[in-house]
Amino acid sequence: MNRELEPSINEKNFLYEALRQGKRIDGRGIYDVRNIRITFGNQYGHVQVQLGKTRVFANVSWEVVRPYPDQPTEGFLRFNTDMSPMASPEFESEKLSELEVIVSRLLEKALRRSRAIDTEGLCIIAGEKVWSIRVDIRVLDHEGNITDCACIAAIAALYHFRRPEYTIEDDEVTILPLDQCNPVPLSIHHTPICISFAFFDDGDLMVVDPNLLEEQVKEGDMTITLNSHKELCILHKAGGIPLEIDQILRCTKIASVKVAEITELINNALKEDEEKREIATGIVSKKIKAEVEASSLHPR
Repeated sequence: MNRELEPSINEKNFLYEALRQGKRIDGRGIYDVRNIRITFGNQYGHVQVQLGKTRVFANVSWEVVRPYPDQPTEGFLRFNTDMSPMASPEFESEKLSELEVIVSRLLEKALRRSRAIDTEGLCIIAGEKVWSIRVDIRVLDHEGNITDCACIAAIAALYHFRRPEYTIEDDEVTILPLDQCNPVPLSIHHTPICISFAFFDDGDLMVVDPNLLEEQVKEGDMTITLNSHKELCILHKAGGIPLEIDQILRCTKIASVKVAEITELINNALKEDEEKREIATGIVSKKIKAEVEASSLHPR
C-alpha cells in the first residue's frame, strides 16, 4: 500500500519556525493564496484549474431523466470526484479516500444545497422529464488544498457549460443538435467559493490555502464558503483543535476578500474564453462565406 511519506521532525520544526516569523516555506505571506490559472477546453463545460502545483480537471455533462415524485419540477445536480494514485501516492485506485468523500460532500453543500444552481430551471416537463447535470472532478496533481481548487473548477465549469435546446410537441421532447440552435447556459444565482485555513501551535498560527506540507503537519483546519455578496454558505470544520469565535470571525473577513478576488478571476477567464470563441466563430463564418462565393463564381 503506497502512502505519502510523513514529514521529518526537521521539516516540521522548520515550518513552525517560519510561521512564527510570519513566513511560509514557499515564499508566500500567511494570508496569500497561490497563483490560480483557469484553462477552458474546446467543449463547453471542460475546465482545468491550477492552484499552485495542485491541478484539478472538471467536466460537466447532461442527460434527461425522470424527476422524483415528491419533486416533480426539480432537476438534478450531482458531483463525482476521482482521486487516483497518479495524483498522489496517498490515494488508492480501488478505495474511496476520506478526502474524496469530504470534497464531494462540500461541493454538494456549497453548490446544490445553497441553491446556487436553479434546479427548477432544469425542468422540461413536470413529473416527466428533467435535466440531470453531472460534474466530474478529477484530481491530476495533489500539492495541497484540493477542496478550494475543486470548488473553483466546479463553479467555473458550471458557468462555462451549455446544455442543448429542445422542443416539445405532443408531450414528445426533441433534443436539438448544438449546430442547429445556440446552446443554453445554466441559471446560476450566486457564486460560492471555498477558502480553506490551516491552524498550528494550538491555534495561535494560521495560514490561508495550505500546501501539502502544511496540511500534513497542521493541528486543525476549517473551510469557509462565501459568495461575492458576503453571504455564508458553509462553514466546515471536522475535528482538530477548537477555535475561538474571534478566530472564526477573523477568518470569515479574510475569506470574503479572497472570494471577491477569485470571483473576479473566474469572470475574467469566462469573458476571455467567450471573446476567443466569438473570434473563432467569425473566422469560420468568413471562411465559409468565401468558399460559397468562390464556388458561385467558378461553378463546376
